[in-house]
Amino acid sequence: MGLTNQSTGTNALDKELKINRTSKDNKVIALAGNPNVGKSTVFNNLTGLNQHTGNWPGKTVTNATGKYVYNKKEFTLVDIPGTYSLMANSVEEEVARDFICFGNPDATVVIVDATCLERNLNLVLQTLEITNNVIVCVNLMNEAKRKGVIINIQNLSSLLGVPVVATSANIGEGLDELKKSIYDLTFNKVTKTPIKIKYSDTIEKAIYLIEDKLNPILQDKINTRWVSLKLLENDENLLNSINNYLGFNISKNKEILKTISDARDVLKSNGLDNQTFRDEIVTTLIIKAENISKNVVSFSLEKYNDFDRKIDKILTSKKFGIPIMILLLTIIFWITIEGANVPSEILANFLFKIQDKLTAFFISIGAPVWIEGILIQGMYRTLAWVVSVMLPPMAIFFPLFTLLEDLGYLPRVAYNLDNFFKKSCACGKQALTMCMGFGCNAAGIIGCRIIDSPRERLIAIITNNFVPCNGRFPTLIAIITMFFAGMFIGPFQSIASTIILTCVIILGVFMTLTISKILSKTILKGVPSSFTLELPPYRKPQVGKIIVRSIFDRTLFVLGRAIVIAAPAGIVIWIMANININDISILTHCATFLNPFADLIGLDGYILMAFILGFPANEIVIPIIIMSYMSTGSMLELESTSELYNLLTNNGWTWLTAVCVMLFSLMHWPCSTTCLTIKKETQSLKWTAISFLVPTITGIVICFIFTTTVRLLGLA
Repeated sequence: MGLTNQSTGTNALDKELKINRTSKDNKVIALAGNPNVGKSTVFNNLTGLNQHTGNWPGKTVTNATGKYVYNKKEFTLVDIPGTYSLMANSVEEEVARDFICFGNPDATVVIVDATCLERNLNLVLQTLEITNNVIVCVNLMNEAKRKGVIINIQNLSSLLGVPVVATSANIGEGLDELKKSIYDLTFNKVTKTPIKIKYSDTIEKAIYLIEDKLNPILQDKINTRWVSLKLLENDENLLNSINNYLGFNISKNKEILKTISDARDVLKSNGLDNQTFRDEIVTTLIIKAENISKNVVSFSLEKYNDFDRKIDKILTSKKFGIPIMILLLTIIFWITIEGANVPSEILANFLFKIQDKLTAFFISIGAPVWIEGILIQGMYRTLAWVVSVMLPPMAIFFPLFTLLEDLGYLPRVAYNLDNFFKKSCACGKQALTMCMGFGCNAAGIIGCRIIDSPRERLIAIITNNFVPCNGRFPTLIAIITMFFAGMFIGPFQSIASTIILTCVIILGVFMTLTISKILSKTILKGVPSSFTLELPPYRKPQVGKIIVRSIFDRTLFVLGRAIVIAAPAGIVIWIMANININDISILTHCATFLNPFADLIGLDGYILMAFILGFPANEIVIPIIIMSYMSTGSMLELESTSELYNLLTNNGWTWLTAVCVMLFSLMHWPCSTTCLTIKKETQSLKWTAISFLVPTITGIVICFIFTTTVRLLGLA
């Protein structure tokens, strides 16, 4: 799979940083840390708006670089992937380790969480085994104080042998001191005496044998003691990285290979096979972290973390966890539905007024009708629909979603659903990527990077389309309102619509679990992997940053991709609707051809054609249906749902048609933006095709079974 097998390429990390190393005064600083320790907050506060985001060379793991100036010196900050370890069990860990080892940062700042220091020290100790140029940033000190956690920073610095700085990055405290420590370490060359991890005599002997042979070859390019330790673990990824970045192929040096074999024999003769050896390494690090923590951490409150635990007893309980999750989902959908109506209408009116002026302009300059049709009635009108329909709900949904993320609730969602995904032989982290798919399936696909196992990552990618994105919400909401919630009036109609929509979402979640199970038993056989699921402390959300992050990083990013694809689609739709063959449009010819098959799954040819033409953007499905039924040459929308209801029923729609359209909207091919994202993430046309076919075949089968059953029972 492209996510794990692609090499970063020779000198890829150096190439990534050449533009930043403009002079000796420019220092490159790596920013490392566990997930959920406030690493991004530290990065954002230090670099401000002077940031760049991209992908690591040859990898799909994102990186962020930024600059800041201190004492007239420029520092380039590189935010490496958040990880619990540097043992390279995942692509994120491999990228983080390779940058610290081979990216030649002038210093590595390791961010740790003050509220759970012991667990975070594991990464600090692993980093210190690689490099001496380390600064430990103990973040979230304000959270620790609130919970009664007291950390002796001076004692911690003495035990680790490196500078330690206390910060509360979310309120801006301690960042100046962090900048000063970075400056002192990189320019003043402060004395460092980092703690040395001592293993058992047997392991130390084995390390010495290899290190003695490596020192003359690798010299000061990398910590040879640490490399020796990794070679004893048989870390093949490290061998590849050494070859890629240092140009030295250890696997072809017979003398070193013989020494590694002799060192492993020493381990085996003392009862240490590969797994036992690795366990002893991990155990040593854990014990050392525990001992350091005991010497520097104390508690002023008897009931540490009692508040979080009381909340978790409710939110993660078997009795209330799932119902509360569904309730919160329902509330978010209701706010999105209600809140998006007016902005969508205002935005649509504004954009279509511009369309009228553009049309008048083309007429005034005497442009041919077909040019105005293609550019305005086709391309511009399609873009106007996509923007007016997508932007308001995304601008509401993404901040709400980010709010839950900032509060610390989303990991609880993964916890609640972990058992269900485990039974489906999938990963519990898939729950998080599924939630992201509600806003946009393309964003959900990108979110699948958090899943370490390539097999489980593929399952998450293939099934992400079973949860409807905001592009499919307008279709679902319109049909629910007209055919099922119409019996209610006033505010009860929106409540009824939200409840029914939530039921549709639950069906999508059920299908996600079912298809995940089928995939894990067929083309993606395997057992679910174990993973560390961290339940971070509940935190006060930073509303301003939530709005900025959700709007710029998610809403505008997704909208931009949709616009790029929807523009040419608008031209194609206009051509098909306006070019006639034997006095019948191409669109009608295609619909007539598709009608027999469409009838089998409860649809008609025009509906199926609308879904096909809606491949670039799901938002345009309903407008295409309206355009087809009214035989107009451009997309339009009726003034009210009652007018739309009359148009649909006059063209043969029944409650069966409405249900099948909803089912097919829930389960059909991903939009073009999502397909493009799948191709980029998997680097495979094969898996992109499978991701396209699985939901499509599922939707066709479900609609056929439902339609056939209803007709046999004489209910339609």
